[in-house]
Amino acid sequence: MVLRLSTLFLRTLREDPVDADVASHKLLIRAGYIRRAAPGIYTWLPLGLRVLRKVEAIVREEMAVIGAQEVHFPALLPREPYEVTNRWTEYGDGIFRLQDRKGADYLLAPTHEEMFTLLVKDLYSSYKDLPLSIYQIQNKYRDEARPRAGLLRGREFIMKDSYSFDIDDDGLAASYEAHRGAYLRIFARLGLEVVPVAATSGAMGGSRSEEFLHPTAIGEDTFVRSAGGYAANVEAVTTVVPAAIDFSTAPSARVLDTPDTPTIATLVTAANTLAPRDGAEWTAADTLKNVVLAVDLPTGERQLVVIGVPGDRAVDLKRIEANIGSFLPIGGEIGVEPANDEDLRKVPQLVKGYIGPGLSLDEPVLGTEGTSKLLYLVDPRVVSGSSWVTGANAAGKHVFGLVAGRDFGWDAVIEASEVRAGDEAPDGSGPLEAARGIEMGHIFALGRKYAEALDLKVLDRNGKLAVVTMGSYGVGVTRAVAALAESYHDDRGLTWPRAVAPADVHVVAVGRGEEIFAAAAQLSGELEAAGLEVIYDDRPKVSPGVKFGDAELLGVPTILAVGRGLVDGVVEIKDRASGEAQNVPVGEAAAFVLNLARR
Repeated sequence: MVLRLSTLFLRTLREDPVDADVASHKLLIRAGYIRRAAPGIYTWLPLGLRVLRKVEAIVREEMAVIGAQEVHFPALLPREPYEVTNRWTEYGDGIFRLQDRKGADYLLAPTHEEMFTLLVKDLYSSYKDLPLSIYQIQNKYRDEARPRAGLLRGREFIMKDSYSFDIDDDGLAASYEAHRGAYLRIFARLGLEVVPVAATSGAMGGSRSEEFLHPTAIGEDTFVRSAGGYAANVEAVTTVVPAAIDFSTAPSARVLDTPDTPTIATLVTAANTLAPRDGAEWTAADTLKNVVLAVDLPTGERQLVVIGVPGDRAVDLKRIEANIGSFLPIGGEIGVEPANDEDLRKVPQLVKGYIGPGLSLDEPVLGTEGTSKLLYLVDPRVVSGSSWVTGANAAGKHVFGLVAGRDFGWDAVIEASEVRAGDEAPDGSGPLEAARGIEMGHIFALGRKYAEALDLKVLDRNGKLAVVTMGSYGVGVTRAVAALAESYHDDRGLTWPRAVAPADVHVVAVGRGEEIFAAAAQLSGELEAAGLEVIYDDRPKVSPGVKFGDAELLGVPTILAVGRGLVDGVVEIKDRASGEAQNVPVGEAAAFVLNLARR
């Protein structure tokens, strides 16, 4: 059925919405694809739904290719399964919790690992039932503290999440690769460039994890890649660790008065004045910066940790947040931020600006199992035998020549500092370059974490119970719509790829004569009869400028204008993306457009 603009539920806007800060957010609202219902929550209008359903159709087709079967879970879920896996607590403030009239606890699903696992447990009992891959396309809910960028970071969104179930690790590896291939085909068909990058598994757990990032300047994720093929999210980059140094002949450390030197810059200046050395000046790279961070745990508690990094490197909070969970007494989603003055007052031994390794405390600190010691983690560049200028844990004093492994130790090594362009790739494939991207998909080799927690076992080939191993695979469906709008637009509006456009052709009747509208209506009918999706601007009292403006804003790939050229027997057919236009005889117009649509 031809979509006529005279009756289509659509209102376009000439001005950008005041709360929109990225192109996709502005254009999807201005073009009448979505409307804001609340912060981070959007209503889908008819044209928006057409685009969304086409994205979903591509996802479904590629899931079918790898043998995945579709199911559909409720979005409102009971508390109990999430208690078993500890995620009711671990999610912290990141989920929406509610109670029914009887006081029973529920949540709006942020993800469905538990439900998929329990469903398979309920129905399958033998290795003969495996391998299995099932998926759904379903609404998800997360209580984002700062929803932004329209559909790119919202509180309600649609995701395709699939799960594989295998009897052994070889089966999981095969399922993982099948999903990986399907994802690459999905994004290729959508017309979205993606870079698969190594990623951390975070609270999901598992042995392997990759993100599919769409490179764009507005992306929230930073990733790096080398000319030799290495690619990783910065949170997953591993540092090329320097070799350990023989410290048997290293001079003893000494403490010097260094008043008014609370920053690395002032310390370097003082060091070159108070303790000049032969051959080279002191630089920030010679200093060990000890940064106090506050970690907000899912339990609501707040723990302080100290991170030691070379003074010429900035601490990367996202890298620390992704990697620090294994060193803390509780799992789950955590937040990390610099300790504030109130935090520091609770531990008076932390002398701001002069903090060094080896602090002893009067009282135990949360998470240190009763020991009078702060958790101290260091960057991988702090290797045994390396010598540092660092705080002496006393106001106005620093210690020179403090040797790692001789004069101080640490609880663990953590990837803590910024990754810079030019750093060496960990696989030796060359220097890294940095870029930003939007996460379009994420795949995990989960292993047996959820199956063990929820007791998902089947009889193996020997008739013994074996824990099933799982994979988890997500695609952001609504996020894909936003990413497409972000990548396919110009200064006049959207320029959808054909695979997802709301229609194949936008017919515009330009003029007042009845013969123009009659010809436009006839062409619209011929195009629809040929199997194309048609939008027809049949509004009788709207100016040509407004009609063409709306056509360019809506972004359908082909615009067919019926106007003054009709007296000469031609219509204008324009490619929306390139702007190229040509006159085509009326009798050939339908075949011409059909050929364009089928390329």
